[in-house]
Amino acid sequence: MTAAQEIDAKFAGLGDWRGAALARMRRLILEADPDVIEQIQWRKPSNPSGVPTWSHAGIICTGETYRDKVKLTFARGASLEDPSRLFNSSLDGGTRRAIDFREGEGIDEKAFKALIGEAVAVNLAKSPKP
Repeated sequence: MTAAQEIDAKFAGLGDWRGAALARMRRLILEADPDVIEQIQWRKPSNPSGVPTWSHAGIICTGETYRDKVKLTFARGASLEDPSRLFNSSLDGGTRRAIDFREGEGIDEKAFKALIGEAVAVNLAKSPKP
């Protein structure tokens, strides 16, 4: 099974609003950066289906689910401008920032795509030059 198929299965297996929310965010990530690489990482007994991860020259963000929320954690979120104030979690961290979504909450799609583009640009700027 490909990573994309595993991610599809993970989202479908949630069977509730969290799977739909992650699928929507995934669609926006892929629209913002068609060159993104999707992976499943950090499999463990308590989470055998792992964590969906989107990367381009480094991790852009991960998608995790909790009972009451979906969390997108940006690996270098503290380095990103966030004029639309999408980040609402992990704000005190020195590296990461996150966006928590609860059932029924929306997001500014244009601002989210811009955040994805900026995360890719930061990753590219920090990646070793050939």
